[in-house]
Order: sequence, then structure tokens, then C-alpha cells
Amino acid sequence: MSNPFEAVWNVLKTSIDNTNEPKSPLHIIEVGDCWKYLALVEEFIRYEEIGLNTTSDDEVIELLNDVIKTCESHAKRLNEFMKKEGIPLPDVVSAKPNSNPKEIPLGVKLSDDEITNGIAFKLVTCLKTCAKGQADAIHNDVGIMWLQFYSEWVTFGTTLKTLMRKRGWIKVPPYYYPPGSPTQ
Repeated sequence: MSNPFEAVWNVLKTSIDNTNEPKSPLHIIEVGDCWKYLALVEEFIRYEEIGLNTTSDDEVIELLNDVIKTCESHAKRLNEFMKKEGIPLPDVVSAKPNSNPKEIPLGVKLSDDEITNGIAFKLVTCLKTCAKGQADAIHNDVGIMWLQFYSEWVTFGTTLKTLMRKRGWIKVPPYYYPPGSPTQ
């Protein structure tokens, strides 16, 4: 099994060796992965805007602003790439207007626990989509883009998990003790 440095070198070598060859078009699965991920991060931004409208917690607001920056960065890069490749862009929902968290009725307002767990769920979905996109990619530039997106989500996920543990918001499945094992 090769190490990561060899893998990067092979990608660079392949890119340099193929400079005289015409670039083949993206295949349908690469296009579908791009289209689906762009729709996903755009929807994720709308969720984060809802979170900003319902929380007054400074740490959650900072977290939401960070994840919005990540999503907007991914959306911008993917938008540019898709336009360059001639891929139609998905229809997206328009931005949510700002509102005062104190004016939202309790039956409608998301709690900070719900906001962060919603982010965690969407983060997992983004990670899985990036991993699938990278696995489906035949073009090195597409594979590298997915790897960059994935790495950024992993970095953000550590911050999210730290806050959720600190506040007791992280959802932990029940512990499993195999039959016959000593329980504590």
C-alpha cells in the first residue's frame, strides 16, 4: 500500500504527463455528485440562517457563522467549476431574512441543542457525499476538490464535537456489553 505522499506524487505526475491530451468530459456520476452536493450545501446554508435567527448563544452563533463560511466557500468553488464544465446549476431556496430570536414563539424556535445536532447530522451527510464524490471521480481535479471539501468538514467537525461535548448536547447511542462480559 502506498503512502499519501506517493499518492499525491502520482496525481501530479499523471496531470503533468497528460498535458498534451485533450481532457475528457466529466461522466454522468461526477456531474450528479457535483449537482447533488451543491444543492445540499445551499440547503445547509438555509438551515444555518434559521439557526442564527433562533439562537442568542454566542458560541452557537460563532459556530453557525463558521459553518456558513465553509458552505459558502464550497458553493462558490463548485458553482465556478460547474459553470466552467457546462453543468446546469440546481435551483436553490433564497436566503432567509434576519429576525430577532426573542420574538420567535417557543413552539417554533429551535433550541441550541437542536441546532447543533442538526448541524452534526448535515455535517455527516456532507462528509458522506464528499467521500462518495471522491470515490466516483475519475478526473484528478474533481477528486482533489472532493478531498479538500472533506478535509474542511473534518476540521469543522472537531470544533462542533468539542462544543457539543462541553454542553452535553452530543447524542450517544446506548453502550453495548457483549453477553458474558463484566459490566461496570
